[in-house]
Amino acid sequence: MTGLHWITPDHPADAFPAPELALRDPDGLLAIGGDLARERLLCAYRKGIFPWFNPGQPVLWWSPDPRAVLFPRELHISRRLRRRLRQQPFSFTLDRNFRAVMQACAETPRSGQDGTWITAEMLDAYCDLHAAGYAHSVEAWRDGELVGGIYGVALGRVFFGESMFSRVSDASKAAITLLIRELLARGFALLDCQVASAHLTSLGSREIPRQEFLQLLAANTGAELPGRWEFATDPGELHLFDPAAEAAP
Repeated sequence: MTGLHWITPDHPADAFPAPELALRDPDGLLAIGGDLARERLLCAYRKGIFPWFNPGQPVLWWSPDPRAVLFPRELHISRRLRRRLRQQPFSFTLDRNFRAVMQACAETPRSGQDGTWITAEMLDAYCDLHAAGYAHSVEAWRDGELVGGIYGVALGRVFFGESMFSRVSDASKAAITLLIRELLARGFALLDCQVASAHLTSLGSREIPRQEFLQLLAANTGAELPGRWEFATDPGELHLFDPAAEAAP
């Protein structure tokens, strides 16, 4: 039987056990402790590991099996959402208000939780990743107000989605649709969704074995080009986006 591994801030940034040693439960708790220093976070993501913990807890590191992912060309845009996008109810920005997106995500607890998992420590750590060009956000606006968004970490051709929020109907779905369009334009192979949810499944995510996920990471990370993102597509034409029709990179 596998056991939990303890990490101290003095351990090297890459001192994570193999993901296969995670507890055999749906969430895949792997290790406890350490910190959210930039290099440790980047090493974790490259190994298929991510942090998720509540206020007052030590840092908890996870590697679930199976893993929820969304292959960009499998994004499902419902008829209802397509009609909504034709109305162009939102304007979009990239990397304009990263901290505000995280703070808005913190207002909405994850399923099964009473409070936020985005602690002050987490907020500062990911804003540091953003300043270094590794973390990115999509912002959806209506009448000058931030009403939806998503943020995550980009390494190589993999985008590790962390959280999204919506203050009006369809805002988060529109934001993830724009994100997928941008990922395809940049040649990304995968959006990591971490754990399954009804919302993500409705958008086309599916679960794959952890070993398959780790193989995808090995093949698609390692050539990072950090920096602030600018639009590679025209956000005003989002309603014309057909993921399945996009040419392969």
